[in-house]
Amino acid sequence: MNMNKYFVLPLIGLLILTGCKSESGKKNNETVETEIHFEPNWESIKKKYKDPEWFNDQKFGIFIHWGAYAVPAYSSEWYPRRMYMDTATFSAQLNHQQLGPNEVYLYHKKKYGDQKEFGYKDFIPQFKGEKFNAAEWIDIFKKSGAKYVIPVADHHDGFAMYKSNTTRWNSVDMGPKKDILGELFKEGRKEGLIMGASSHYAFNWSFYNKKDHFDTTDPEFADLYSAKGKDLTEPVSEEFKKLWWNRTVDLIDNYQPDILWFDFYLDIPDFKEYRPKLAAYYYNKGIEWGKEVVINDKNFDHEAFPEGTVIYDLERGKLPGIRKLPWQTDTSIGKNSWGYVTNWESKNTNELVDDLVDIVSKNGNLLLNIGPKADGTIPEDQQKILFEIGDWLKVNGDAIYNTEYWTVFGEGPTEVKKGHHSEGENKGFTAQDIRFTKKDNKLYAILLAWPENNSVTIESLALGNTNAEGLDIKSITLLGSDNEIAYKQTNNGLEIANLGEKKGDHAFCLEITLGDKI
Repeated sequence: MNMNKYFVLPLIGLLILTGCKSESGKKNNETVETEIHFEPNWESIKKKYKDPEWFNDQKFGIFIHWGAYAVPAYSSEWYPRRMYMDTATFSAQLNHQQLGPNEVYLYHKKKYGDQKEFGYKDFIPQFKGEKFNAAEWIDIFKKSGAKYVIPVADHHDGFAMYKSNTTRWNSVDMGPKKDILGELFKEGRKEGLIMGASSHYAFNWSFYNKKDHFDTTDPEFADLYSAKGKDLTEPVSEEFKKLWWNRTVDLIDNYQPDILWFDFYLDIPDFKEYRPKLAAYYYNKGIEWGKEVVINDKNFDHEAFPEGTVIYDLERGKLPGIRKLPWQTDTSIGKNSWGYVTNWESKNTNELVDDLVDIVSKNGNLLLNIGPKADGTIPEDQQKILFEIGDWLKVNGDAIYNTEYWTVFGEGPTEVKKGHHSEGENKGFTAQDIRFTKKDNKLYAILLAWPENNSVTIESLALGNTNAEGLDIKSITLLGSDNEIAYKQTNNGLEIANLGEKKGDHAFCLEITLGDKI
């Protein structure tokens, strides 16, 4: 195997003085510009980092899980892990117990043959992406109303969806023979979208089960399946951590992502010393490029990245109340998978619009995932949902984009569970559930369902309610309609007897114009 062209990038110095002038002071009556740079420790990063305002203004982004796992299109994007699970296993890190052979292992063996002869690597030549068209994808995302896009650059499987200088297992040299990430970045930026990339590569160390009767122990493929041995408890090696570092730096340097999103496993103690190094390197690069960049990290509860150094992200979960620092929910259109599978089950548009509104009212963003097919097409049912969200945002976007949270996020009987993977515990919203956002002299009261009697009472705006103090209401309209809505403010609330004609099929936004900016 000729590996001459696949080199490992050297470790790059982290204390970068970029010449970007940011802080100023005076000396001898002259203005002196000081260079801001981040040192690879949390004290320096916490002191100098600030969440960029542009991120919190965008509110809605698209996540893309696309890789060779779309070829079998079975179970989920974790097919490459589960196809090697042939016996009972337990993973303390994943809190996962398997009592017998995984159904994916059995499925693979029956359909494709023995895992020693046909391993995950053998799906890569079949992953052609022959219908992939970056311009078409970006057009779909624009029509959805999304403002930023984060394709998966490296998933756990170890296959890079870009032109990598650190691994032969990449989409330019294998599979589609295209720079998927590069083409999307080019088209997205041309259309004014903010472009990010996600890295799930840290878990590659432990992703594949290693047994002699699998191809995962073949040293020829250790650069795909990782060099970890058969001991499940083997700590992450220094060599792998350096490889992770080099691979991440390669991604940063060559694509200059505005957002760098990280999956779990980077939060484990083995990577402790690399986290502040990575944050400092990336934020310094942002200064060098002349733009604010941001890290998204999933470790919301344990804070492997200290608060005030990244934007926290909740997977398939939300928050029950306002968080004053920006945050994000990432979830999938698919109920049962992130990557495309033949039995993909989509959520409905109404549920996703309600989630967007609920999240934004609490100072968050929604990152919504799609799963393209192996040939590079986005399934029509997923496109339909994206277009319906886009149609809603065309009418109601003023209540979403560039807004801020209000004094309270909302009112109503439906409670929201907190934490990762909690979305399945949430109940649907009702007409009594109302969410608030604000912008300039506008307060938006968003009804998450249309009331049967065409009337509503907003208790948070009742006379005597501290939330309503000082609010000088001038007029109320329903977005999508030019007609003013009659109302009266009482001790019970802001009472609207007739909302007028229903506009649309999803959440309904009342624009309350005030005498002064709030």
